[in-house]
Amino acid sequence: MKQILNNRILQLSLVLIFGLFLGWLIFKSDNSAESSHNHEQGEETIYTCSMHPQIRQNEPGKCPLCGMDLIPVTQKSDKGENSPFIHTMSPEAIALANVQTQKVKTVSPEHEIYLTGKVAVNEQKLAVITANYSGRIEKLFIDFTGQTVNTGQKLATIYSPELVTAQKELIEASKFKEINPALYNASKEKLRLWKISEKQINEIETSGVVLTEFDVYADQSGVVIRRDIAKGDYVNKGTVLFEIADLSNVWILLDAYESDLLFMKIGQKITITLASIPGKEFTTSISFIDPLINPQTRTAAVRAELNNPQQILKPEMFVKGKIKASLSVSGKSIVISKTSLLWTGKRSVVYVKVPNTEFPAFEMREITLGASLGEFYIVESGLTEGEEIVTNGVFAIDGAAQLSGNYSMMNRAIDNTVAVPDKFTEQLSDFVNQYFELKNSLVKSDFQLTQTNTKKLETIFNKIDMKLLDEEAHSMWMEQYSKLKKDIGQLQTAKDIEKQRELFSAISNQIIETVETFGLIIETVYVAYCPMALGDKGAYWLSEIEEINNPYFGNKMLRCGEVKKKIKKKGKQETKTIQPQGHQH
Repeated sequence: MKQILNNRILQLSLVLIFGLFLGWLIFKSDNSAESSHNHEQGEETIYTCSMHPQIRQNEPGKCPLCGMDLIPVTQKSDKGENSPFIHTMSPEAIALANVQTQKVKTVSPEHEIYLTGKVAVNEQKLAVITANYSGRIEKLFIDFTGQTVNTGQKLATIYSPELVTAQKELIEASKFKEINPALYNASKEKLRLWKISEKQINEIETSGVVLTEFDVYADQSGVVIRRDIAKGDYVNKGTVLFEIADLSNVWILLDAYESDLLFMKIGQKITITLASIPGKEFTTSISFIDPLINPQTRTAAVRAELNNPQQILKPEMFVKGKIKASLSVSGKSIVISKTSLLWTGKRSVVYVKVPNTEFPAFEMREITLGASLGEFYIVESGLTEGEEIVTNGVFAIDGAAQLSGNYSMMNRAIDNTVAVPDKFTEQLSDFVNQYFELKNSLVKSDFQLTQTNTKKLETIFNKIDMKLLDEEAHSMWMEQYSKLKKDIGQLQTAKDIEKQRELFSAISNQIIETVETFGLIIETVYVAYCPMALGDKGAYWLSEIEEINNPYFGNKMLRCGEVKKKIKKKGKQETKTIQPQGHQH
């Protein structure tokens, strides 16, 4: 009996243990699912509008304000959240922007130059046949241009009254050559000057017969490319009768851009191809480079010669030339595709993929470029072999970085202000304070008040003492001074409020640059931007308050805009870019 009881207790114990184990499994499964659900929600992609960053939703679609497609925005990863140079994107955003990357390699650079041009007549093998005496064209043996002639071939016959008279003089002078040899020699020389041969002169003298017609002969073999006479025409001495070109050797005339001339020299090999002769290449060398640049095309003429015994190359045929130029670069160099580069005119930017990150991250990096190699650039500094850079979709990454408040191609960290005396900064601050009054009058859309404030602005501007600046600062100020003076002068002559706002934009751009360069004694000023100003061109302005008061629309759209930058008091900290707060309408 005791043994049976012990068995029941054992059975109950086993059932209890199994129940507890089953409950633990169910509880763990629920927690895992909840954790997984929360994790998925934490990684949810947010979509925004590039023109209206305040629009955010958790699914793709159209912007309710402007109708543009929404683009995905992701949270920053561990490596990117502390650096404004690094931007993180979700895999969905990478696929949407078609972002492609490629590892940087070093190669032995060789610059290929591609030129276009045409076949031309070799001017050194061009003969111009002119009339040596006045007369009438009696016979014409060349009827059309393009006709082939040989050296010594008869081209035309001319009747010349002057020649008839000269022959008679020779015949008469020959009768008295013993008595008056000077007259005799002068008569013969006169005929020689008219290109009458010695044989013809002797025949005239011997026979005593006056020739009424003289023939014109070809000086060289070739093709007649110009015929300026017809039968019966009267020509004067020096009149062009024919032009004969020897097409067994032709010129290749090519146009070279200024940037390519550095890599070209006389004697350099060049490969010529023609669309009209597919599959055939002609190899020659450069024989001449024009020392002058054509002011209309900004190119210089490059010439090469080609033998053309079968005359398959016709003048005016279009040709393409290719030159392989070796660069004066020691060893191998890093070369990148032009599609991977963002260029602002002042700096060159690429996006480098950050390794070992949870989500794809890209670092904006400035590089120094070397020579251009057609579709590629040599990189002098800023990249190392093996790094992975974006080759496609670079604009999408840059735009997304700007929307998220990171540095971008056009939104870069500002350097420290130039050191100038405090008195100069005070004068500049007075000028900026008056600028705020001008801005506020435009916010009120008050034309007359804007004119009054513009005059006051010019008065304070003229009181700024540039003698307080040293040589470097003075040079920088003079560059900005001339632009400000011109813009303020034009603003005073504006005829309506819209013209005032247009000119106010130019002044604002210049004042923002001036403030960033020289600093202020004002605690904080704000750089605001409205993308819809000036007919959707967009415009900036400087403000004394963070709240948006739009000077380009006034009460029509007073809150349209967003703060782009915050500029602190001189000596307190660097001017820095802040994350956009979103503009309103």
